[in-house]
This record gives sequence, structure tokens and C-alpha cells, in this order.
Amino acid sequence: MKTYRSVVRGTGSYLPARIVTNDELATSVDTSDAWIVERTGIRERRIAADDEFTSTLGLEAARRALDHAGMKADEIELIVLATSTPDYTFPATATAIQNGLGITRGVAFDLQAVCSGFVFALATADNFLKCGQYNTALVIGSETFSRILDWDDRSTCILFGDGAGAVILEARESGNEANPRGIISTHIHSDGRYRDKLYVDGGVSKTGTVGHLRMQGRDVFRHAVVNIAACITEALEASGLKADDIDWFVPHQANKRILDGTARKIGLAPEKIVITLDKHGNTSAASIPLALDEAVKDGRVKIGDLVLLEAMGGGFTWGSALIRW
Repeated sequence: MKTYRSVVRGTGSYLPARIVTNDELATSVDTSDAWIVERTGIRERRIAADDEFTSTLGLEAARRALDHAGMKADEIELIVLATSTPDYTFPATATAIQNGLGITRGVAFDLQAVCSGFVFALATADNFLKCGQYNTALVIGSETFSRILDWDDRSTCILFGDGAGAVILEARESGNEANPRGIISTHIHSDGRYRDKLYVDGGVSKTGTVGHLRMQGRDVFRHAVVNIAACITEALEASGLKADDIDWFVPHQANKRILDGTARKIGLAPEKIVITLDKHGNTSAASIPLALDEAVKDGRVKIGDLVLLEAMGGGFTWGSALIRW
């Protein structure tokens, strides 16, 4: 019986043109550049224009990933879009991207796991490809979190931004290589007991409104370091690897103190962490593919490198993915 692994063929990303600095935010809420940088590591974030939507950002990231992979859109059979800010309640925003790419076959759907969404989407696509149901997949994280922020709440509006990132996966038959390229393992979790620690206070069924993002920052921070470290340890143990074996750690870009705390807890060298938080802020499901694309395009991530992804988001949800590039 044939077995398959999911190999990354290409990456792409897209950021809106508008840059909002900490100093600009300080003109409308009680904050400062020094205060934000000290507590989060964020210096600026991108905000989508009025005529840009989650589908707009995701479509451009997808096109760039296809170009990087040297593939045509009609070669894609599966599209999984991770987002918490869809264009509409329905249909799935993934179908808008599918249409924008001119694809009329296969399947496209959205997946919602907040900031963990990209890891969840990657795990979903990987399992479809490993079982042989599809040969190619486009996995996207795209968000317009600026549309659900309370711009008077300095504890949350300083954290988030808009953007999109994408990867192309291809199923390849497993052979006898010592260290084959592809996704080695994925590990995803959720615990609904903590859903009120990070949430949006509106929704179709309960309030009939979009609502705004709300967060209990101290509790999120405390759970994040513990859950992320545990999930990373799980991935390493499942693969018989150690932290020293990791070439690049590409985490969800939420807060630099969380990233530093996680690295210390698992014994990972700080220079191996890919950080774009200072330029992008927290872009939720888009943050990992945005950071990953930057590290690939600037030459840090190379063929054969061992890359570890991790994220934690509202729900709580959290997960990791280990990839041989």
C-alpha cells in the first residue's frame, strides 16, 4: 500500500499598504511607543484598506505562493482557509479565493481556530494528502482583525493587525530516504473551559452583531507559555528529536514575552526564532505563514531544515507542526 507525505512546494504572503505605528495609536488611546514595545515587542502593524477584505488578502498571498511553487492555479485540488474574520457569514471565504484563482474543481472551505487556525488548517490538509484523497493543497491564513477591534480599548487594539500568508502542499510517495522532506507530525488541542479568556462579544446566533475582541491578558499569557511548551515537547518526543535539532522555530506572533518564555522553557536558542511581531503585530491565523514566508524568501529557511511551527488561540486552542523543509 502506498503511503504519502505532504511536502511544501511554495510560500507566499501579502500585507496591506497602510502602516500604523505605535506613535499613531498614541494619538487616540492612552499609550506610548515605549509602553507597547516593552510589553509586547510590537512597533507597527498593517491595516487593510476599505476595499480590502480577508478574501482580497488571502487571494494575493495564494497567487504569490503559486508563483513561488512554479505551479498553476488549476493544479490545486484542496483549499483550506484559516480565518476568524470571514468576508461573510456564508459562503466560505475560501470559495471566494477559489473563484478568484479561477479554480472550478476540488473543494474549498474555511476553518476557525482563531490564532491556532493555520496549524489546524495545515494538519487538516496534511491528513487529506497523506491518505491519498488529494494530491495538492493550498493552505491559507488570512485575517482582517482590524474590523473586530475596539479602538478605544488599549489592551487589545495595540496588539493586532491584518495580513495573509499561504503555503502550497504536494503529496509525494514515501520512500526509504533517511530524512525525507515533508510534514513529520502535527499535534492540535483545544479546551473550551477557557473560551471566555479570549473571545469576541458578538455573533450571528447570540447577538446578531459582529462584536469586538475581548481578552483577559494575564490568563492568556499564563496558559500560552505552558500549553505551547507542552505541545512543542509533544512534537519533539513523537519524532525522537531534541530542541537542539530544530533549525528554525516559527511561532504564532502574539507577544515577544510569550515567545521568549517558551524558548527558555524548552531550551531553544533565541537566534533560531523567526520573529516578525515587531512589524506585523498579531495577525492571528496569518501570523505563522507571514513569518514563514519572510524566512523562506530571505534565505534563512533552506531545503532540508527542520522547522517547528506552533500557535495558541482563543478557545483555548493550540497546536504544533514539525516540517522537514
